[in-house]
Amino acid sequence: MKDVQLARVAEQYGIATSYEDWRGRRVRVGPDTIRHVLSALGVDPDRPAADSAPGPLPPAVVVREHKAPDLVLPEGARSGVETSDGSLLPFGPGLPLGVHTLHVTVGGAEHDAPLLVVPDRIEPSALRHDRRLWGLMTQVYSVRSRASWGVGDLRDLAELADWSGRDLGADFALINPVHATEPLPPLEPSPYLPVSRRYVSPLYIRIEDVPEYARLDPAQREGIQRLARPLRERGRTADLLDRDAVWEAKRSALEILFQVSRAPGREAALRTYLEREGQPLVEFATWCALAEEYGADFRSWPVRLRDVSAHAVGEEALRRWPTVEFHRWLQWLLDDQLSHAQATACAAGMDVGIVHDLAIGVQAGGADAWMYGDALVPGLHVGAPPDEFNRRGQDWGQPPWNPRRLAELGYAPFRQMISQALRHSGGVRVDHVMGLFRLWCVPEGAPADEGTYVRFDHEGMVGTLALAAHRADAVVIGEDLGTVEPWVRDHLRDRGLLGTSVLWFEQERDGTPRAPEDWRADCLATVATHDLPPVASFLSAEHVELRDRLGLLGRPVEEERADSEERVERWRAHLVGLGLLDPGVDPVADPAAVVAAMHAYLVRTPARMLGVALTDVVGERRMQNQPGTSTEYPNWRIPLTSAEGEPVLVDELLADPRMVARIRRTLGPLGHGGAADDLP
Repeated sequence: MKDVQLARVAEQYGIATSYEDWRGRRVRVGPDTIRHVLSALGVDPDRPAADSAPGPLPPAVVVREHKAPDLVLPEGARSGVETSDGSLLPFGPGLPLGVHTLHVTVGGAEHDAPLLVVPDRIEPSALRHDRRLWGLMTQVYSVRSRASWGVGDLRDLAELADWSGRDLGADFALINPVHATEPLPPLEPSPYLPVSRRYVSPLYIRIEDVPEYARLDPAQREGIQRLARPLRERGRTADLLDRDAVWEAKRSALEILFQVSRAPGREAALRTYLEREGQPLVEFATWCALAEEYGADFRSWPVRLRDVSAHAVGEEALRRWPTVEFHRWLQWLLDDQLSHAQATACAAGMDVGIVHDLAIGVQAGGADAWMYGDALVPGLHVGAPPDEFNRRGQDWGQPPWNPRRLAELGYAPFRQMISQALRHSGGVRVDHVMGLFRLWCVPEGAPADEGTYVRFDHEGMVGTLALAAHRADAVVIGEDLGTVEPWVRDHLRDRGLLGTSVLWFEQERDGTPRAPEDWRADCLATVATHDLPPVASFLSAEHVELRDRLGLLGRPVEEERADSEERVERWRAHLVGLGLLDPGVDPVADPAAVVAAMHAYLVRTPARMLGVALTDVVGERRMQNQPGTSTEYPNWRIPLTSAEGEPVLVDELLADPRMVARIRRTLGPLGHGGAADDLP
């Protein structure tokens, strides 16, 4: 009887008591997991399921534009809407897009709830008239130049966008998350495990592009260049990236620049920015200042400082105000350089420009977790259930949103993150977009396969995303790989959000490659992802040898190698059969020819967007990230290198005729400056 009661409570709060695994089998969730998840959400797992009727209003009311609300109010209830501009309107069809407040009076009692009026469907101008777009996908930190300080920065991104837009006809550049990192070393190398998704990492600032650099005296400029020289020398090698050394040098340079007097126009621009950003930026900068003394996990700080709204926090912020101001100023510099990168991309002819990536979550002790408080759930980690490639499941160490609390806030924290990402970009990629519907949540300390799904109000989550994208006229790409309920993809398609389709995964039940015309149209089509080996490594089965050395194989290496070689052979034969690859080509000896054929294959699909990994067109063989590892493999520290293992710099992409010729060859039909929608 207790299990039945527990199941009722779980169902009431959107917690799955069973789920279908990647094989299609039904798996029952253990009662201990359910109890832990309920407790983490602030629910007593032993209380009876609510038998009484719910209140007159849910935590948030979501209405699609031009559609009648489906909320049924009690008989005799009086209702009205206070819009975001202060107007008062009746509750019903025709409400303006935006976030409003619904007021309901029932029996003399007043009830309020956030009211979101969201687009039924987004139709970004770049995708209208059945246009097809293509672009490069890259990890900004890995794309360096002779002038950058050992890691790629926002000037390098601008130059890459300018070149690919002008010379190759690219429509966009899809980049890794550039979310905020720790204020002091050591820096977390993964761009998918930031301290904040709302703000940006100052690691990406180009020091010499800060206007105040020109106001330094010669001795000061020489001092800054002395910091840069050893980093630039290392940046011309294939050595692993050293974020800590780069940030220590940049931090020293930025502290010098922060003291330089600003021209009146610059000072006015800074004040305008700070006023626009308001209290949230003060809170983020305060977290940075406190983290410099107490560490980057606020859960280990003195108890009096763990609540962002505590009086003691305000006192500490005032005591450290110069440091708080410094971190606010850094975000202003980033805002300016992000704006320049997007403007450069658009001036180069890109229809979309920069597409930013939104990570699935943040560090449990980071700035967002501190700022957003009970909107995030301590004691739970987001991850993924067991699947074909990760039989033990995955634990990403990030706290999930609290579904009810997030709705009560009108999805404001999520809306702020999306709006920030879209401020200076033409689109956003949402990592693990299924998280807008449900998240695999693992009790902290438990194995990753002992979790369960927690459901979200997808109308609120997707609606919030659609509202921000509509206002920015932006493209939205959802990473929907892995275990996904079929209706989720249908819902995203109906709302105008693109999915993600990867060549290596597009196969029939018997393992044969899917015909290009059978791909879905509403997607970003790519050969691989940053979590898969570059094509050259896949073709040679190097990735199997690597996983074997790292102890990641669940069966004998010979079986894994045979499976990999069989998959490669199936695709080789398929490309030959389509007339895209010469039958005499040896994939291991000539991977560039296979890459070109694969891009020609993508062109034959109906996909609305085509993404080309920069690593594949320059011949890179090393993976950026090996899932299932942390320190065993240098994840997210691999610089861009050629097939020969030599560093590839942005300058060479622009100036080296041999490199440009290689890139055009491996781009195949995309590399001739024509629009992808005009290609056969």
